Parts: sequence; structure tokens; C-alpha cells
Amino acid sequence: MKDLPDDSFHVFDTTLRDGAQREGINLTVADKLTIARHLDDFGVGFIEGGWPGANPRDTEFFARARAEIDFKHAQLVAFGATRKAGVRAEDDAQVRALLESGAPVITLVAKSHDRHVELALRTTLEENLAMVRDTVAHLRSQGRRVFLDCEHFFDGYRANAPYAKQVVSAAHEAGAEVVILCDTNGGMLPGQIDAVVRTVLADTGARLGIHAQDDTGCAVANTLAAVDAGATHVQCTANGYGERVGNANLFPVVAALELKYGRRVLPEGALEEMTRISHAIAEVVNLTPSTHQPYVGVSAFAHKAGLHASAIKIDPDLYQHTDPERVGNTMRMLVSDMAGRASIELKGKELGIDLGDDRALVGRIVERVKERELAGYTYEAADASFELLLRQEVEGRPRRFFRVESWRAIVEDRPDGTHANEATVKLWAKGERIVATAEGNGPVNALDRALRVGLERIYPQLATMELVDYKVRILEGKHGTESTTRVLVSTADGQGEWSTVGVGENVIAASWQALDDAYAYGLLRAGVDPRE
Repeated sequence: MKDLPDDSFHVFDTTLRDGAQREGINLTVADKLTIARHLDDFGVGFIEGGWPGANPRDTEFFARARAEIDFKHAQLVAFGATRKAGVRAEDDAQVRALLESGAPVITLVAKSHDRHVELALRTTLEENLAMVRDTVAHLRSQGRRVFLDCEHFFDGYRANAPYAKQVVSAAHEAGAEVVILCDTNGGMLPGQIDAVVRTVLADTGARLGIHAQDDTGCAVANTLAAVDAGATHVQCTANGYGERVGNANLFPVVAALELKYGRRVLPEGALEEMTRISHAIAEVVNLTPSTHQPYVGVSAFAHKAGLHASAIKIDPDLYQHTDPERVGNTMRMLVSDMAGRASIELKGKELGIDLGDDRALVGRIVERVKERELAGYTYEAADASFELLLRQEVEGRPRRFFRVESWRAIVEDRPDGTHANEATVKLWAKGERIVATAEGNGPVNALDRALRVGLERIYPQLATMELVDYKVRILEGKHGTESTTRVLVSTADGQGEWSTVGVGENVIAASWQALDDAYAYGLLRAGVDPRE
């Protein structure tokens, strides 16, 4: 087991409960178990698994988690409400379900806004306080650690501060280890959070936590403001998943605490796994990882401007707030018409291509890139096409495995309303002239298949490659349907993925260029020598 931080500060993850309320996320029990393992690997202290008794899926999750997961770092948390009005805690069915979950920690949600008590719970303010006290005390008597979420706390504090603080005190005095102040509507700003947390901490003496929604785009900032004010428990979700616009994002919160505050909140070495964990969870929930997410996005440490590249060549810290390797990410140089000599030199180094001190060569590459981007190409999104261009300039010849004589694609409109797509390619490879024809689901797919039919016998490595993404953009032009078209193709071989670009007068011509580059790069990547 890795050396763990002490209990003086809590990192509490609620991806499986609050994060799962995001539109478009629908987790199976197997999904929840997988995410729980990832979060435990990352080293969070607490994983809120859901509301046992509220639905069969969450009840099953707790049963299976106890049996199937050997938690190394985290404690499993069950979420539920305080007892119902007029019912003893020990007689309340949902309180009983919390205990039956077997979770060592229970988070209760309680109303702290007086209007919610009276209008939503339809009970008195005093009975609400009794519900808090009784449920906390009962769960503590059963040997459970208890946290209490004060729902709508900041709005309630604004409306009736004395009562909101009474709810905090009731939970604290009954034995709740932490009382969490929830910005349930997500409408607060950092300065407001700071002021309220300081006051409540001073007036109640309770250990406080923070749960921030992101409706103003301030959830991470609000969480850190609460920490500045004395909160020692932060509730977050992986990648900021959650209802409406989401919750405080676990990853920038934890990175800020460790890298900016110098506060140890994860096991030793866990922060370096952050990018991997973020992307792994995104895969499980079936959402594309945000490319521009702080710390873990693929663009978080990507540099495009030539001015930046010149400075980074001297010292990366001049344009980076931290070393990307500390969070498991990498620095990337983007090549575009903004590129200068430093961008090209750094990109060459990144690709393992030595440009030496040949200023004329670097200058020629810079001009070539700018000329091509003016024509519509984009290399920041097509590293593979750029590497082929770079190698051509360095080696003085194109690195090609086949030469195209001609190609054509035919779309046949049939009387029954269906379409037939056929393509023929004529090319030369290893001194042999090849003619291949294939049908496909659309003209581009037909071209792709014809190319494979013609080349797989000579280059069997192509069998491992498949097109995984295809994007078309019509660039600005004056001739409507005759405008220039740009196509980006992503290809994978089971070991990695690469992107290529093509530009032409029509989508078929642009697609052919991108496919040509895709397979040329794939063979290069597979270690095939074009001279053989």
C-alpha cells in the first residue's frame, strides 16, 4: 500500500453519485465498479457510490463493491437523507438501507434553507433540526463515520443566516465529523464563499467542507476559496461531471492543492497518474475527453505561437505554469502558419528528427508550412502529415511506399433509390503496377477499400490499420460548391492513433490526399523501409 496522507484533509469524490446526474451519462453497475477502481488507484480518500435503497442499481453496486474491490486508499461512502419528519431514525427505511449498504462512511443530506424546510419538506424548522440530530446520532451509534451535506447552504445563509448555522451546529454536536456547505445552485463567487466559510467556522466550531456546483464557472475557484477560509474537506467529481453544467473538477482542485498550496492530499506519486485516470474515466462514461481541460487536456501544454516557442526553447517554464510530467501530461508543439524557427526545431526534436544547425533548412520548412497553411492545410491537427513533410525536406525526397498513377470514384444512383459506390486505383509499389477495384459505403470508403485491396498483399501491415475518424470542412471561397475542401482523417493500428490532412477542390480529392498520407505514415510507423 502506498504511503497515505493523514485524515486532516479530505479529498471526497462524488462522480458515481452527483457526477452521474450529468445529461448523457448512464452508468451500469459494472461502469461504477470500474470508475471506483480508477478513483481508488488515484488515491482519493472517499468515494461516494450512490444512494442505496433509492434504486436497485446503487444497492447492487454497494453489495458488489464490498465483495469485488479491495480498496487500497479510499473509503466507500453511502449517500442518503436524514430521517423523515415524525419518524424515528431507527424506524426509517432509507436510513436502514444506508446501514445495510455496509459502507463505513455515510453522507447525509439535510435542508439548511428555511424555505426549503417549510415548502419542500413541509415541516417545521425545529423538526428539521431534530431530524439532523437524530439521524446523525443513530448512525454514529451504529459505528459509522458520518458527514452531513447542508443542501442550498449559501442561499439559505443569505436568507436566514442564524438558522443555516443552527443546522451546522446540530450536525456537529450530534457527532458529524464534517459538515459540508453546499452551493447547490452554483451561484456563488469566490469572495462570497470565503466570507461565509470564515464566519460559519468561527461561529460553530464545526469542521467544514465545500461542495460547489459550476453554474457560474467558479466551482474550482470557489472550492479553493473555501480551503483558504478554513475548509478541510473538498467534494469534487472526475472531469467536473455533474448536473446542469457540472461540479468542481477533481483534477484541477487536487493539482492546485498539491502543486500550488504544497498540501499533500494524495499518496506519493499518484499525481503523475492524473492524466491517465482522467482519460480512463472519460472512456468509461463514453464522453470524449475535453482537449482543453486544465492539467490533463491534450492541449493543456500545447504551444502554437512562434513567440512562445522561442521562449520555450530557452526555458519551458517561461510559458508553462508547471511541468506537465508532474500530472502525467506532455508538452506539445503545434505547427501552423504562426510557426517560427523555434517551433519547427522543437517539433522536430519532439518527433525525433534532428534538424541540426541548418538555418536554411529550418527556414525552408517554415516557409513551406506557411505556404501550405495559406492553401488550406492545417498541421496542428495533423502531426502525421507534418512529419511526412518534415522528413521530405530533411531527406530531400518524399518518403513514399507507393506511387499513384490514377484513381476514380463512381457513385451510381439506382432506380430503387439506393446508391452504389465503386472506386478504382492504379498505382505502383515495389516496381509492380497494381489495378484494384472495390465497393464501399460511400465513395471515400470505396477508395479506402480499393487502396487496401491493391496494397495489402505487398504491405500486410496495412491490415492492422483502420480509419477511426473523418472530418470535412468547407473552407472560405467565392464559388459556393467549388470552394476548397479540407479533410482530416484519424487512423489507428491498435497501438496508437495519428491524423493526416488533405486539401482539394472537392471532398473526394481531399480525402484521397489524407488517406495517402495516413497509410504512408502508418507504414513508416510500422518500420517498413520505402527503399526496400
